[in-house]
Amino acid sequence: MRRGLAALEHTEALGGGLGPYALQAAIAACHARAHTAAETDWQRIAALYDALAQLMPSPVVELNRAVALSMAFGPAAGLEVVDTLAAEPSLKAYHLLPSVRGDLLKKLGRLDEARAEFKRAAAMTQNTRERNLLLDRARACGG
Repeated sequence: MRRGLAALEHTEALGGGLGPYALQAAIAACHARAHTAAETDWQRIAALYDALAQLMPSPVVELNRAVALSMAFGPAAGLEVVDTLAAEPSLKAYHLLPSVRGDLLKKLGRLDEARAEFKRAAAMTQNTRERNLLLDRARACGG
């Protein structure tokens, strides 16, 4: 990890714009540098995802950007982006979309909607442990 962080610092010191791989490395470095979740620089991560979305637009980058925005600026900011992805054909069977949406809805206190999203995500995944986790999250929403 030290070598990776050193390489990223060298790249950033060169002063040019960062390409998609360097941006992804910078995002990973923000996570690696934080000793706790509370110390994570989510505003920087959101800004890095903004830049990555400009260079390498994709629905998955947008979903990750939504998570970063929610962590930096609150769940409503993330949900706004997630809701724009609902009609994206490439994400129709991607269980992380309803999973993220469920998490944001839960944080906003919209528990009935969150429960439905967690159940939808659970139905999409083939991973038993992940399915069980999502069903547990659905149950935690009550009803």
